[in-house]
Parts: sequence; structure tokens; C-alpha cells
Amino acid sequence: MKSAADEPGAVEPAAEGGASRPLASARGTGRRHRIKVLRRRVGRAVALTFAPSLVRGLARTWRETIEGESRLDLLRQRGGYFMALWHGRMLIPAAHHARQGYAILVSPSGDGDVSEAMLRRLGYGVVRGSTSRRGRAAIRELIGLLRAGTPVAITPDGPRGPSESMSMGLAWLSAATGFPVVPCGFVAAQAWRLSSWDRFTIPKPFSRVAFVYEEPVHVDRADDSGLDRATEEIRTRIQRAERRGFELLGVEPDG
Repeated sequence: MKSAADEPGAVEPAAEGGASRPLASARGTGRRHRIKVLRRRVGRAVALTFAPSLVRGLARTWRETIEGESRLDLLRQRGGYFMALWHGRMLIPAAHHARQGYAILVSPSGDGDVSEAMLRRLGYGVVRGSTSRRGRAAIRELIGLLRAGTPVAITPDGPRGPSESMSMGLAWLSAATGFPVVPCGFVAAQAWRLSSWDRFTIPKPFSRVAFVYEEPVHVDRADDSGLDRATEEIRTRIQRAERRGFELLGVEPDG
């Protein structure tokens, strides 16, 4: 019977103190991959089983203050739009806008698999894609949804940050599709902040939360040189919406 070392490409065990074996390294890589896949499956199962109910239950205890939401109704009469919010704030509006016909752009990564599972259970549509993976397919899907009147929520600093940073991707999407961007501020008076790159915000039970919807930004598709300006305008308005939210709550900004 052949041993593993007899197979083509395998390497005999090295003498003590010698170089590491490629075969052992390959086995280690395979083990790490299996652990990673298992963690994703467990995360997906937890997201499907517990997270949506926990989010809905927690949100029922929050006391909401809302400003500018009527703008969304007016925009929806004319078609879709992009909703822009920071990645670390996404939990705050998750229950409020659930089952309202929104779609969410989610990274095609393994972490995105877990996010997709939870979002679909909450009643959101999901489009998978980013600037580096499935970009063209995602854009085609987004255009179809927007033309059908579906709002699309995007976290322009996700999926890995830096926090509150933006590329020109969202402004380009707005220009390419012809649909406006609504910068949004979602903040909480009392919250836990995780140690993740986005300092993910989890409002505490019975916290006051604010939802602020800014005037939409319309990006001129004929002005490529204006993408930088539009990107900065969207970023500034998200920050302004958050400051207004904290003002409505009567607390200092948490940044």
C-alpha cells in the first residue's frame, strides 16, 4: 500500500530541525479552510434562527424621533433611489424599514453570506456585488430594481472601511442610473459600540433613536468631473444628518 509520501508531489518528512514539509502545510491549509467554512455555516444558522427576532424585539423598545421621512414618499412616487448610511449604523433602521420593499447591496464575501441570511429574514431584498466582484452583474440588477421603484440601501464605507470614508462608487452609480442619493443619519442616545473597524452601534433597550433623512443628492451623469464633488457632498450630508439626529436627541455626538 502506498503512503502519502509515495504520491506524486508529496515530500518525505524532514529530519528534526529541517525545513517544514509542504504536505503538512497543505493539510494545515485545508484544516483552516474547513474551520472557516464551518464558522460561516454556524454564523448563517444563528443569523437565520435568532438574529431577526432579536433585532425586531430590541427595536420595539426604542423610542423613535424621525425627521424628513416624507421625502422618501415623494421620491418613491417617481421611482427608486439610493439610501446612503454608514456601515456602523445599519442596525438602527433595520427593523424600521423592514418589509417596505427595500433592497440592500451586500458584499459577495463570506461575511456577506451571513448578512444576506439575516436581511432576507427581515424582509429585505439583497443584491450581491462590489466594485471588485460581480460589479457589472450587480449594476444591471440594481438598475432593474430602481426602475421598478425599489429603493436601494448602500453603506458607502463598507464592507471594510475605513469608517466614514467613501470612494466615488456611489456617486458613479447615481450618475450611471439617474437615480438620486438620500444621505441618512441614524443615531442612538444610549448604545453599545463594538470594537470593530466601523464601531458598530447597538442601541440599548429603551434607548431613544433618531432617523434623519437629508435632501436628495442628484448626480449629473453628463459631468464625470463632478463625481468627486458629489461624493464629498454625500459624505458631508450623512455627517450633517447624524449631527442633526444627536441634536434632536439632546445628546453629544458619539464619534
